[in-house]
Amino acid sequence: MRKFNITVNGKTYAVDVEEVGGVQTSAPIAPAPAPAPAPAAAPAPKAAPAPSGAMGSKKVTAPMPGTIMSVKVNVGDTVKADTLVAVLEAMKMENEIFAGVEGTVASVNASNGASVNSGDVIISVN
Repeated sequence: MRKFNITVNGKTYAVDVEEVGGVQTSAPIAPAPAPAPAPAAAPAPKAAPAPSGAMGSKKVTAPMPGTIMSVKVNVGDTVKADTLVAVLEAMKMENEIFAGVEGTVASVNASNGASVNSGDVIISVN
């Protein structure tokens, strides 16, 4: 077994990997130092709600590149933060995209079968 530190999205993980068919080493591997806590980052690629009284719409964006399998809302629909607005297929997996904000759907910027990139606007909410 060999030990490695893997960092994914700023978070470090210690993993053991078994060598298959390789030369076994008998030298002990020094334990990895405990990773320093990473500063908290906003993981949500969706737009945050605007402060009350602010003008403009809030945008719900694609968190990753993929294909829109279905859009679940229409212009004029009322949505809450936990409302499912679209299903995005990325890397052979279907990912549910939730509104993340409350309001009324102002525009639908993606359609079924459309390819989107990370950060592309799927819907706008007023």
